[in-house]
Formats: sequence, structure tokens, C-alpha cells
Amino acid sequence: MKKRVVALLLTGLLTVVSLAGCGGGAQNAQSAQDSAQEAAPAQEAAAEPEEGAPGTGTDAGEVDEANMTATESIIHEAEGMSMEELAKKAIEESNGKTFYGVGNSSRGQSALPLFIEYLQSIDPSYNMEFEWQQPKNNKIFEQLSADSLKPEGTFAMTLIQDGNQIQSKMVETGILKTYIPKEWAEANGTTADAYTGFLPLQTLNKVFMYNCTGSAQYKNCWDFVAEGVHPLYMDIDSEIVGKNFLYMLTEDKYADMLKDAFDKLDADKQAYFQPTIDEVATDAEDFGLGENGKYALAWIKLWVGAYNAQTDDGPICNTLVTDSATDQSGLLVYSKLRSVEESAGVSVNNIKVAAYEDGYEGIGGFGYCHYLFVTENSPLPWTACAFIAYMTCTEDGFSAWGKDMGGYSANPDVAAATEATYNHSKGGYDENGENVFDSKNDRGYDWWTTEGELVLEDPAYCASVDFTVGNWIELLTKYSDSAEE
Repeated sequence: MKKRVVALLLTGLLTVVSLAGCGGGAQNAQSAQDSAQEAAPAQEAAAEPEEGAPGTGTDAGEVDEANMTATESIIHEAEGMSMEELAKKAIEESNGKTFYGVGNSSRGQSALPLFIEYLQSIDPSYNMEFEWQQPKNNKIFEQLSADSLKPEGTFAMTLIQDGNQIQSKMVETGILKTYIPKEWAEANGTTADAYTGFLPLQTLNKVFMYNCTGSAQYKNCWDFVAEGVHPLYMDIDSEIVGKNFLYMLTEDKYADMLKDAFDKLDADKQAYFQPTIDEVATDAEDFGLGENGKYALAWIKLWVGAYNAQTDDGPICNTLVTDSATDQSGLLVYSKLRSVEESAGVSVNNIKVAAYEDGYEGIGGFGYCHYLFVTENSPLPWTACAFIAYMTCTEDGFSAWGKDMGGYSANPDVAAATEATYNHSKGGYDENGENVFDSKNDRGYDWWTTEGELVLEDPAYCASVDFTVGNWIELLTKYSDSAEE
């Protein structure tokens, strides 16, 4: 009864907030899938844009130039320029200066020297110093917020993840601005004015894996929340984007996937899960979820009550690939397999990627994006735009991330060139053409988002359920291996 009262209060407050807010959210957001080619159908930030912002328009194809800020005007002009034209603007603006960037990925620091080399190929006399910061513990939002209070900021641009917080803390507040490079838009079959989402650099996937040295079978996504199973997972309080995964499960598409997977379980397993499904049915109704929302809430409740919280994906991978991790499982970044060093007792062949196994049913993992933005008070807006275009429109610019499997450029041309260079689909083959480590053979973005049933982050949807589903998740009891019943 108490839980029902809390749920009703949350729902009521959400209604008030929705009526008082800017009125966008998931219902009015146009997905990048509507305007991008199928090569990258869901690498979008389906967020409601600021009215009149560059790259969006007040309506499709319209831009309110009269009400632009100085940075928005530069972005709007940059969106009509070729890469080389933009590079010349950047050279003129930043020659002899220092460029400061901030991001969730340290590889921005690896991309900047390549960008400078590109500019020097146009003007050999060009020189720019740079500094890249990577705040820990999700402090990037606080750092950008503080920097936004200055008339001229320190940071020229950012590479940032967690679409939910980006939407509510960065975009709706006007701190970050979306720039859509001309070549990126063309590669995706759209234009800057028609495109309405955030700009994704790449989609990363976290996938279900399990140690296969024992007899445990993970043939269904519900097996990861079965009795006595405690998958290794980065705690949702340590990496907030992990909570977006849980939010997205309540969206109709993914809730339906969970229901379909549940229907394929045997009667005994269904009987184990059914009481939890029945328990959360009222919550699903109160939150306005779809017909199968109760299956999503049940899976979430069981997952939060089961996962063994870890601080990073690296140690999770290092644990699962050992001989001693018999029957353990986890949800972790796929690319971590690339860094496994084979030795006695350690091998990629000690694990299986669940979705790759014949007969596996249900969701195979979670996909989320790294997004690129120009700061509203950027001290070097032209250079920021040029750097963003370089990373998203050239193979060299994306190369800092392209070497990893499980990371897919949102530019189909760059994605194809990257695959041709690194051949991730044959990542487990040795120099003799032998398939030595099958789990390292990346099936690719198209496979993961169809057959692999990857759950894809939608910033607008996450923001729309953050208050209801988000607060409900906060009330759930987490698993503690020190207090296991």
C-alpha cells in the first residue's frame, strides 16, 4: 500500500512538472532515425531541441537567425561549410592559442594531435597547444555548469555521455549547443536544419557475457536475474548511464522484448518470476507504461536486487575471463575483450557473449552514445566546430575510438572505412585465418540493433521517465554480497 501511495505521488508530481516545463520530451522529439540512413538508425539523441537553435529550426527546415546567440550564429554558418572551409576558420581563430576540451573519454586527447596535424597540412605554420580533462565520478556536469557562469568559458567543446542528464542539465539550460557537420549530415541522408537530435560520435555497447568453464546456461535474458545469479555490473550510482539502460527497458519496444523472452521460458522459470511481475503491475499502470511495462519493472527490480556492484568494467572483464570465475556473468563494455592478455588461467575463450549463442532469447545488452557539443560561451567556437567535424567525418579523426570493437561511428561512411581498416568482424581470427577467439568477432551495429536486441538509449525518453521510474528505482533494495540471504 505504501509503495502504491509513493507511486501515485510521483505520477502526480510528474504531471505538474510536465505541464510547467518546456513541453517537449519523448512525444514531440523527432528521432535521428527519421532523417538518417539505416546504416545508423538509432545512434541519435532523440531530444527536444531548443526552439530556433541551429541545426534544428523552429519547425522542420526553419531557423530563427534573428534570435541566435553569437555562438549559435557561428554554428549555423559552420553547418553550411565544408571540412576544409571550416578548417581555415579554425586556423585563423586558434593559431598560437590553447584549446581546452573536457570529456567522458580520455581519447579526446588522442584525437587532438591528429586534428592539429590536419590543420597543419593546410597551413604548415599553424600551431595550437591543447589540454584535455576527464572528470571522474560524473563531475563533468558540475564542471561544465560552473564554467558556463563565466562570460567566456574555459572549455571550447565537450564529448559527453548520459543523454538524460545532458537533456535536463546541459541542453535545456542552454549550456551546450549542438553543431551538425555538413558532411556528417550528408552521409546520413539529411541536412543540419532537418536534423533534430544531439550529435553522436559513436554508439558503445555493453553486452551480457558469462564464464563458460562450468555448466551454467544463460539462454534467456531472464536467466541473468534468476534465483542465486549475481551478474557483475557497474553500479548505477557510479556510472549513471547504467540507469538509462533500466529506464529504456520500460519503453514499449523493449518491454515487449522482455515479455517475448518471458514467454519462451519453461513453466518452472515463469513461476519463479511471476510473483514479482504481479507485484509491480500496479506501479506500471501508475507510471502510464504500456501493456508489457510490468515485465520491464519486474526485470529491473530483480536486476537491481541481484547484480554485484563493481566500480569499473575493466575489473569485471578481468574476472570473467579467468578459469576461477566458473558460471559467473556480467553486463559490460564489449570492447574490454580487446585488452585481455592470454595466459595460464586467463582466456577470452573462458567467456561467451550471450547474444551470439544459438537459441538465446531476449535483450543482448545496452547501447549508449558519446555526444559532441560546443559550449555556449566557447572561447574558440570555430575551432570547436572544426574539431567536431574532424572526429565525426574522417576516419583519422575517429581512429582514437575506431580501434575498438563494440564502438560504432554514427557516420556510415566513417563506420565502413573503420571496419575496412580494423576488420572487427574477424577480430578473433589469427594471422593464419583461424577463428581462435570467437567472442571477439564483432557482429556489428546493424546486427546488434536487430538480431542482438540491443537496448538503445533515447535521451528524451529517459528524461520523460526519470522522475517516475527513476525515483521508483531509488527505492529498490540492492544486492549486497556481504548480506546474502
